[in-house]
Amino acid sequence: MKHPFSIFSFFVAGLWVAVLSAVLPANASVNVTQHHNHDSRDGLYIDPAFTPTNAANLARDTNFTGTITGNVYAQPLYIENGPGGRAMVIAVTESNNVYALDAANGSIIWQRNVGTAITSGLPCGNIIPLGITGTPIVDLASRSLFFDAETTPSAGTFKHLIYSLNVDTGDINAGWPVDVGAVVSGFTSSVQSERGALGIAGGILYVPYGGRFGDCGSYRGRLVGVQMNNPAGVMAWATTATGGGVWGPGGVASEGTNPFVVTGNTFGTGGTWGGGEAVIRFQPGPIFSGSTTDYWAPTNWFTLDQGDTDLGGSGPVLVDVPGATPSQLVVALGKDGNAYLLNRSNLGGVSAPVASLHVSGSSIIQAAATYRTNQGTYVAFRASTSTLAAFHINAGNPPTITTAWSVSQIGRGSPFVTSTDGTNNMIVWVVGSEGDQRLHGYDGDTGAVVYAGGGVNELMIGTRKFNTGIVARGRIYIANDNKVYAFTVPVPALQLTSAVSRKTHGAAGTFDIPLPLSGSPGVECRTGGATGDYTQVFTFTNNVTSGNASVTGGIGSISGMPVFSGNTMTVNLTGVANAQTLTVTLSGVTDEFSQVLPDTPVSVDMLIGDTNGNGVVNATDVAQTKAQVGQPVTSSNFRTDVNASGIINATDVAIVKAHSGGSISAPHARARSSAAIATGH
Repeated sequence: MKHPFSIFSFFVAGLWVAVLSAVLPANASVNVTQHHNHDSRDGLYIDPAFTPTNAANLARDTNFTGTITGNVYAQPLYIENGPGGRAMVIAVTESNNVYALDAANGSIIWQRNVGTAITSGLPCGNIIPLGITGTPIVDLASRSLFFDAETTPSAGTFKHLIYSLNVDTGDINAGWPVDVGAVVSGFTSSVQSERGALGIAGGILYVPYGGRFGDCGSYRGRLVGVQMNNPAGVMAWATTATGGGVWGPGGVASEGTNPFVVTGNTFGTGGTWGGGEAVIRFQPGPIFSGSTTDYWAPTNWFTLDQGDTDLGGSGPVLVDVPGATPSQLVVALGKDGNAYLLNRSNLGGVSAPVASLHVSGSSIIQAAATYRTNQGTYVAFRASTSTLAAFHINAGNPPTITTAWSVSQIGRGSPFVTSTDGTNNMIVWVVGSEGDQRLHGYDGDTGAVVYAGGGVNELMIGTRKFNTGIVARGRIYIANDNKVYAFTVPVPALQLTSAVSRKTHGAAGTFDIPLPLSGSPGVECRTGGATGDYTQVFTFTNNVTSGNASVTGGIGSISGMPVFSGNTMTVNLTGVANAQTLTVTLSGVTDEFSQVLPDTPVSVDMLIGDTNGNGVVNATDVAQTKAQVGQPVTSSNFRTDVNASGIINATDVAIVKAHSGGSISAPHARARSSAAIATGH
């Protein structure tokens, strides 16, 4: 059923086409591309390093520089596979500075200023200077970073510019920025703010707008959609009533197709609902249908309007609750202290919610987080400036809300959550922003203290209300005024533990020759085929994600790129000569915790036919190979299968004989001239 009043408007600049953008991190990369980590805005980070024991011993990395310029209200992001394979922490400031920092040490990889921040002349507001406020978002497929910047190109002129930068270089992408005031009808930059986090769904960038502190001017709640591959294609929605800002820090949530927002209080409605105090679901564009299935407002919305006790201070959180009917829900939290559950598939118009509970005696202004343990589904939220709390969503028909736990914690930061596997070891984290300025961790089921804030080194400065941290590779990153902080759990130092030369011996399987990391090199006695091909596999204490290898001694070259799997790095070699010491040096090898291995050389003596590995090919090697002819290839005799065919036969004996007399220091002439025999052809 359609609402009887006109409650939406939109403007189209050019044609638009929804393009599905698949964000698929390569090689099991870890990336934090958006506010609270996921489209749903759940704030959940899965990291096996965050066991309760490790979390209790969290410490700030005092070697992490993290120096930036400007005040920070936006969550940082974390992007892997940046320049030189480095992971990056992206931070933006109110001075309109954008930074890519090395995630390992906090040094600047690149930085860009996108215009003069606003310091005066606005009719109201409480952020000075004013530049980039809302949390940016990254599209991994195009390696693009998107954000809104408020600028004043000349005195008395104010603009909202939506930027797209190459996340690896900081260069502005072609066709950007988009001047919102120039393409969206009725948009007045001086009274519209961009506080909420940006979202992406179906190839469209969504940017939410509200008013400023003080509610000056005829601003409206707005959602602007920009086609990522065609920034001239812009569509915008606005509340019909004045006010109704989309200003909660969580901004735009999505289930992958439809953006969801929460609007604030409106003005001068006379009791006719005009888009405020609502959870709204849009079709791609954004297009608002006006159907009651696509919006919800509480029945007392007009009273909330009049008391400035709106829903807009907390963005929507999308939650799935197995066993509940309905199971696909939206969580909304209001300045009235209430938590609301809504049916995501049928929001219900102006009506009673699926469930509600008064969960706070104070206004709730923050970004909530949600998680599920064996005990059920939880929502953690900042209940007041002195309380962090959580409630249960109980599976049922309909689902219900019950309080779970609350703890005294001074500050105004928004919570986020870690788990070692998505179910176990849930820890709710929060910064005492504008309070004790420390990071705190609590058991997700009970609220018991896991991490109490640390010592002298863990005290931060410049924390801002509503802000939140991120988690990646055993670290927590928090962006504050003029500095990004990195905290790390105790992790094993990255070390190379073993190296082997590996070959597959036909149907007999794969066999490794150990390459000692110190002392005399191991001896590779097997042939490399016509092109001298070999494979080396390196094993480390931790999972490794990137790195390089090069031949720094001997004759041979690296073939292709190293392959990383878990805690191993596989390097393929070609053109490897016989009767030499070959040295491969590993460089820039980085683990899941952003630790970098010092350059590490590993040597191997290449000597075809040296089946006993004593550095000389002689009668003993011939006799050893003859003795194994006809025997199955096993871990105890595979060295005598010198052509790695999976069968020990006369060909292997002939190869060893052909290389008799050879050694590393004095290769035998016959060994160098018997290529056909050496390759086993």
